[in-house]
Amino acid sequence: MIKAITFDLWDTVFIDDTDEPKRKAAGRPSKKLERRQLVKRFVDKHKHVSQEIVNAAYNAQDAAFRKAWHDQHITWSVKERLEIVLKGLAVSLAENELSELVKLHEEMELEFRPDFVDGVHEAIKTLSKDYKLAVISDTIFSPGTSLRKLLEGENLLQYFSAFVFSDEAGCSKPAECVFNTAQKALGVEFDEIVHIGDREHNDIFGPKKMGMKSILCLAAIDRGSDKNNADAFFEKYNELPAVIKKLNERK
Repeated sequence: MIKAITFDLWDTVFIDDTDEPKRKAAGRPSKKLERRQLVKRFVDKHKHVSQEIVNAAYNAQDAAFRKAWHDQHITWSVKERLEIVLKGLAVSLAENELSELVKLHEEMELEFRPDFVDGVHEAIKTLSKDYKLAVISDTIFSPGTSLRKLLEGENLLQYFSAFVFSDEAGCSKPAECVFNTAQKALGVEFDEIVHIGDREHNDIFGPKKMGMKSILCLAAIDRGSDKNNADAFFEKYNELPAVIKKLNERK
C-alpha cells in the first residue's frame, strides 16, 4: 500500500519560466540575460570585460553544469558556478561581493514568482490527509531555501514533512542517495512510496530503480513521453487522488 508521496517541483508543482512574462511586463530582461548582466556589473568594479566575453564564460559554465547534472547526478551550487565563471574571466571578488552576487542569483525567482499548476493546491491539501508528503527537487539556480519560500508563499509548505533538495543532499535525481534520504525521512519502505514528476530520466527511472512507484505528471508539460514507463500518469491534478487510489487497489 502507498503510504507516502514525493513530489518533484519544477513543471510538477509550479511551472518553469512562467515568471518571464512578468519580468518582461515590468521592463526587466530575461533571467538568463540578467544573470550575465549581473556578473558584468560586479566584474566591472575590478576590470573591464566586454559583455560578449562574460556571456561566453557564463555559457561555457552552463554547458559544464548541465553535463555534470545529467551524467553525474550532482548539482553545483550557485556559488560554485559563479566561481567557475569568474575564474574564466580571471577576476576575483571579495567574499562580501561574491555573497551578494550569489544572493541576487538565488533569489531571482522570489521577486517574480512562477505560476503554480492548476489544481495543485487542492490536490496536495487533499492527499496530505491520507499520505505523508515530501519534496524531492533538483535546484538549478533557486536553492532549497528559496524553493521553501515559494511553497510557503502559497501556504503549501505546511503539508510536507520532508524535503530533499539537491543543493542540500549533495546529489540530484536519479541518484540513489536522493531517494534514500527521502525514504529515511518519511519512515516508510520504498515500495510504500510513489514519486510524482515530469521527467522520465529523473522522476520515473530513478524511483523505479529503488522499488518505488512512479507517476508521470503531464499537468504542466508533456515532454514527448509515450507514457509507458511510469506506473500511471495524469493530465489534471483533480485526477491524481483517484490515480493513487487505483494504484493501491492493484494486486
